[in-house]
Amino acid sequence: MSASTPPTHPDAPTPEGARAPEPEGTPTPTPAPAQDAAPTAAPEATAEDAPVGQGAYPDEGAHASLPTLLVKIFGKDRPGITAGLFDTLAAYSVDVIDIEQVVTRGRIVLCALVTAPPAGMEGDLRATVHSWAESVKLQAEIISGRGDNRPRGLGRSLVTVLGHPLKAESTAAIAARITGTGGNIDRIFRLAKYPVTAVEFAVSGTETEPLRTALATEAHALGVDVAVVAAGLHRRAQRLVVMDVDSTLIQDEVIELFAAHAGCEEEVAAVTTAAMRGELDFEESLHARVALLKGLDVSSVDKVRTEVRLTPGARTLIRTLKRLGYQVGVVSGGFTQVTDDLKERLGLDFAHANTLEIVDGKLTGRVTGEIVDRAGKARLLRRFAAEAGVPLEQTVAIGDGANDLDMLNAAGLGVAFNAKPMVREAAHTAVNVPFLDTVLYLLGITREEVEAADMHLDHD
Repeated sequence: MSASTPPTHPDAPTPEGARAPEPEGTPTPTPAPAQDAAPTAAPEATAEDAPVGQGAYPDEGAHASLPTLLVKIFGKDRPGITAGLFDTLAAYSVDVIDIEQVVTRGRIVLCALVTAPPAGMEGDLRATVHSWAESVKLQAEIISGRGDNRPRGLGRSLVTVLGHPLKAESTAAIAARITGTGGNIDRIFRLAKYPVTAVEFAVSGTETEPLRTALATEAHALGVDVAVVAAGLHRRAQRLVVMDVDSTLIQDEVIELFAAHAGCEEEVAAVTTAAMRGELDFEESLHARVALLKGLDVSSVDKVRTEVRLTPGARTLIRTLKRLGYQVGVVSGGFTQVTDDLKERLGLDFAHANTLEIVDGKLTGRVTGEIVDRAGKARLLRRFAAEAGVPLEQTVAIGDGANDLDMLNAAGLGVAFNAKPMVREAAHTAVNVPFLDTVLYLLGITREEVEAADMHLDHD
């Protein structure tokens, strides 16, 4: 991300212990910023100026050549504008084909695509619309054409861009690269304005995989995060999220917390780092690290549980997913002594990890049961999906280390969260901001929806 003041997260307490306040103003999604002064009305245009949009109205084949009018209204927003425009148009027996409206910082742009009025009435319609617009201190532009919007090109993707801040040059470079792959930006929508700025581009005309490849290099050079996913119903149908624990759900490596109590923190940390880089076999490194804990008193388990720090945004992520009907689980190369506690505290549906062997109140330096390693995490994802009744392609996996790669690649969407370079390159998408709930934006869930759900929860 851009090297500026580190962003704060709404989960983080203020000095008084309160949730960080929302900046003043109400965010409204917009494809283009409106100007402070009302724009000057453009000359009447022809069908060649008709916009590319979301698709055809019913029975397009029979009506594609019918005369249509694109009525554009812009200026300072106030209640009643939409009703006023359509009240004005109603006198001319037109049919509504398409409507788009956005408001940015109190400026409205309202577009209505309608059928042309009966013969001889178009001039009167134009004059009446302009007169109405002037009466409410707005400007109007009416564009003649034929038919509906041109169909979107094949290949539909959603490009989510995260920045702190999101700079103009970064946005320009991303847009240019999309165009360079043959894609067309059909719509831009703001998902969040804090703790990071998140915007979503709806793109058509190019396939998802080459678009993802093209944008990955650009994003790294620009210092922003870019996630590219295929558009479609499956995006909102993803109903199981499974995540790694150490350095993903929590900020810590659990075995290092135990090692601090055993006095072998440096030795364990060195092995952990090498294992996460993929330089060591995970099972061998696990046994080597756990052996260093031999003789540690069982009282250390409760101490470690209290020391675990959730990643900023973790509670928001889980709470929001659960309210939306998702099931949420964790898989960990760490230990059930911690993951079972997290499952209970956070209301998780699934949790699986290794288990430290304890005999006579002491850690033996061994683990019991099947080892949860790289392949084991992928198996557990499949098991959780089967138990949840969710197809594997409708699952989301989140992780940061090499031992998460099989799980990330097995899921319908694999998210590398503040991950090592080799993991970022291999995963479907990467997020490099320190807030776990930014994953919600990749699912098309906006910050406003999150806050609305929280407000509803407060009132339950």
